[in-house]
Amino acid sequence: MRYLSRLLVIVWTLYRFGLDELALSTLKRRRFRFLRRLISVGRAWDQPRGVRLRLALERLGPIFVKFGQLLSTRRDLVPPDMIEELAKLQDNVPPFPAELSRELIERAFGRRIEELFATFEAEPVASASIAQVHFATLPDGREVAVKVLRPGMLDIIEDDLALMRTVAGWVERFSADGRRLKPREVVAEFNTYLHDELDLVREAANAAQLRRNMQDLRLVLVPEMIWELCRSEVIVMERMRGVPISQLERLREAGVDIKKLARDGVTIFFTQVFRDGFFHADMHPGNIQVSLDPHTFGNYVALDFGIIGTLTEVDKDYLAQNFIAFFRRDYKRVAELHIESGWVPPETRVDELEGAVRTVCEPHFDKPLKDISLGQVLMRLFQISRRFNVEIQPQLVLLQKTLLNIEGLGRQLDPELDLWATAKPFLERWMDEQVGWRAFVRQLKKEAPRFAQMVPEFPRLMHEVLRQRAEGGHSDLTRQLLLEQRRTNHLLQTLLWGIGGFTLALVLTQLVMRWID
Repeated sequence: MRYLSRLLVIVWTLYRFGLDELALSTLKRRRFRFLRRLISVGRAWDQPRGVRLRLALERLGPIFVKFGQLLSTRRDLVPPDMIEELAKLQDNVPPFPAELSRELIERAFGRRIEELFATFEAEPVASASIAQVHFATLPDGREVAVKVLRPGMLDIIEDDLALMRTVAGWVERFSADGRRLKPREVVAEFNTYLHDELDLVREAANAAQLRRNMQDLRLVLVPEMIWELCRSEVIVMERMRGVPISQLERLREAGVDIKKLARDGVTIFFTQVFRDGFFHADMHPGNIQVSLDPHTFGNYVALDFGIIGTLTEVDKDYLAQNFIAFFRRDYKRVAELHIESGWVPPETRVDELEGAVRTVCEPHFDKPLKDISLGQVLMRLFQISRRFNVEIQPQLVLLQKTLLNIEGLGRQLDPELDLWATAKPFLERWMDEQVGWRAFVRQLKKEAPRFAQMVPEFPRLMHEVLRQRAEGGHSDLTRQLLLEQRRTNHLLQTLLWGIGGFTLALVLTQLVMRWID
């Protein structure tokens, strides 16, 4: 009954704000126009459609707000009047009362606000779907930001996720694409990310890891966490200063190179994904600022680390090979990778899949970002995946979402940005490090501690084997020693030949690859 009541609330909210009429207005067939006129009888709205959409999403809760945040970056898909309103969902959701925020902080730490902070600004500086942020000053003078979790979020999210699981079950049962799309697994992934976001200590840990990863890149700033003041409901971090990346005119007046900013954004994204396998997965403009400090001028400032995506080494290698094959227009290799990974049935014909991928991707090369819609490309690829029974990989859902965020952000910063040309050298360099001589040396260093433990034990283990054999018959001791010596020599020779052959193969591979390039 609780889930049914939530469903009724959703339906009523959509009806109240006229989103049913808004959805039907995008459909051009005559029968839909008639249905739109029918449901509009006796209904009138004083507010523009963008405002109604934003208010409805705010009323429905965090899952719907996040959907609106994603839409706010897609200027190629959403009309400008709606984009302007949806952008307010990024950091301008109505805040909860300051008295309640104060109460939550004091309950989390068991101390009064005056004991925790020298100053505390009751008015929140930002308010989002999951939490809101206040500025404060610690007793030692450090300026900090205090993030407080919205109360009652867990129950709302649980109800919405329960509805999503039910709908996913129906899709799997009644849709021909249900099994291939794995909707229940996708919802399970979404469930994990949302619950992680409700634990602010996990967010603090994510920020600390991302800060370490990005330290040597010197393109993005991540706040330092004040660990003694971090709890599940409240975290305190270094206060960051910057201009929201959506305020392009202000950034231009300050002298920021917007085109470089766009290229740096691509570099940051691909570094996080392919080098670290640990990426910020909520990169809408509300979570990104640009530093104007002379020491870090033009650097990105990342905020809100509740949603972080991770990739295994297998995922990274597969994706990198796919991207490089795309950039080189090697569609046959793309098809082969899909079959090798098991994403399509093994009996799939390589030439047919190759031709389908070429049809989708070829028209988009050599075009600036303003003329490319990754959303449309993904839609076409989705149609191909249906034809070839491609299984959707739930662990890559966040990456797809983040890629759309990056495209929307890049489109705002520099519509002339050539996404392919910017990313291709980075990925080729990364692949060279993964399969070349440097990768071999890095793996050898990684395994060195294990070898260092095993080698000193080898004489002792050999002695024990010889002793056990000797106890069975002293007359055979000499013969056993010679046998063991031969085995050891054979093992060492095999190892040396193997290392030499592997090294020669690596050198030849590098020479061939450079000759081909």
